[in-house]
Order: sequence, then structure tokens, then C-alpha cells
Amino acid sequence: MKIPKAMLETQNRSNPLSRSKLIGRCIVSCIFVFLTHLALSVIPRFFSAFSFLTQLALSALLLLLLLGFGGWCRRTLLRAKASAPAFVFFNILFIWGFYFSVIRPAVPQLHDVVFNCGVVFLFIGLYSIITSDPGIVTNGSASPDQPMESSLSQVDKEMELLASGLGHESTHDSGLLMRVRYCKTCKAYIKGLDHHCPAFGNCIGQNNHPLFLILLFGFISTEASYLVCSSVFAAKSRILDRPSELTLSESLAVSTILFTILQLLWQVVFLIWHIYCLCVNIRTDEWIKWKKYPEFQLVIPPEPGQSFRNIRFWNPYDKGMVQNVKEFLAIQH
Repeated sequence: MKIPKAMLETQNRSNPLSRSKLIGRCIVSCIFVFLTHLALSVIPRFFSAFSFLTQLALSALLLLLLLGFGGWCRRTLLRAKASAPAFVFFNILFIWGFYFSVIRPAVPQLHDVVFNCGVVFLFIGLYSIITSDPGIVTNGSASPDQPMESSLSQVDKEMELLASGLGHESTHDSGLLMRVRYCKTCKAYIKGLDHHCPAFGNCIGQNNHPLFLILLFGFISTEASYLVCSSVFAAKSRILDRPSELTLSESLAVSTILFTILQLLWQVVFLIWHIYCLCVNIRTDEWIKWKKYPEFQLVIPPEPGQSFRNIRFWNPYDKGMVQNVKEFLAIQH
């Protein structure tokens, strides 16, 4: 699949990593994936007397501790950075490899096909969203050395127009509906920027927002499929009935179940949040930073005796759930 030219230009200017550095970051991510899953296998092996919900809570706490400790190790001991997309990739690969080596023999053929198709979909989707153009504002006639100079000046003019105190109706009709926002991570202006996703190493904007939602749903369905497969394995091997006698592979089977449940819960909440934002036609970045964007500010004149104005949030883009969804499905590229 060909990487969009605009994406290549932005990556080369903002983060010109050499191949050796990229490989180094991937190796660091791979190491931390293995350490994470080995650490999680401690929970079912040494806390077998606790209930499953307690083990789930301990796993969540351990993941938070590993996240902080891993960041400290990378900054102080290794002095190396990791790659979040590589961490996601190697997590999928670890679960898939463990499934083939331990879980699969006990799984019915239909469940096996569903799970493997889901994993393949995740690999394809992950590559697609990492290499996708989220809607970077570029000028096709610009020179290769300065591909975004003129387009950024144009966007700046539009932002100044917004900040100059235009009425909401004139703003709505002024051609600014593409809602260009600036991403500090990518150092680029993105049409319809929702947020910068570290896990996918890319912005989520107007062009790849549908792909992001589809991929998020793919993660949820594939993880649910793994839980079904691993539950079949647990029932046949009766590992939950003899927790004090677990081998390392059986402990990993339980810990991957705990890990997958935590991932599933987080991603379901994330998906519900994005569906809600879709229904009211607002972006995550706009919810968080609405005070930066004049079109979301409703100025209320001061009451008698007051010397200051009240500024409240309002959404000029909300046209009702049905129309909002229609506009989202009719995204202009």
C-alpha cells in the first residue's frame, strides 16, 4: 500500500527518524510486551486464593505500575524511546502466537476461523491507519522543500477570521466547516482533527475517522472472540479449578484473559464515547479545548452590577443526531 505523499512530507519534517532508530524503538517495544505479559502471569500464579474480580483489579493496578516503571526505565536506564504502534503490534502478535501454541487445540473450528480472521483484519487495519492521511492541509502547487508553507498561511488567515469576533452564523457559512485544527505532535494542520492517537502513531482526522471507528470495533470483536476461545480452553483444561497447580503456560492463559478483559472494557468505553461525539457532531479535541476555539464560545453579556462576561460552551455544528450521522457518512476527501 502506498503511503500518502502528504503523510510522508509531514513525517519527514517533524520526526526524521533513521531506520536504525526505528528498529531500536521496535525492539524496546517488543521487550516490554514480553515483560508485561510475564509480569501479569504472576497474578493467577501467586494470587490464586483471590477471586477473579480481585485478580482483574490487581492486573489493572499492575499494568499502571508497569506503565510508569517502563517509562522510567526507558528515560533513565535505557535512554531509549519505544514505539506505541509497535507495542500494539507485538501485543497482537504475542496473543496470536500464544493462541496457536496453547489455546488453539482445544478450540472448535468455527471459533478458530473467526478469531484468526479477526487478527488478520487487525494487522491490515493497523497498517492502513498508520499510513493513512488524516486530512493534512497541504498545497499541491507548493515546492517539495516547503510543501505546507502557503497552505499554513491560508489556515492561519482562517483562524484569525474566527478569532476576530465573527458572528456564529457568518462563521458557519464562511467555508470553515472543515474545522482545521493544529496537532502539536505531527506539527501539521488537520481537517476535522479528533485527536492524535499514540497507539496508532497518527492523527485521527476527517479522512481516517471512519477507519478508526471500524478498527476500534475490530479490536473489540477480536478480543471478544479470544475470550470465547480462551474460555473454552479454560473449561476443558479446568485451570480455574486448580489455580495452585498452574504451569507457566496455564498462568499465561489466565493472565491473557485478564489482560484482554481490561483492554475490552477500555475500548468499549472509548467506542461509546466516540459514537456519542459522532451523534452531537463534535471532536474529542474540541470537547477538551473548546475555550481555544471561538466558534464554541457563547458570550453572555454581563448582568447589571457585574463587570465581566460569562462564556459558555455551545456547539454550532450540531444539526441533530440523524443529520450529524449523515454528514459523517458523507465525508468529503
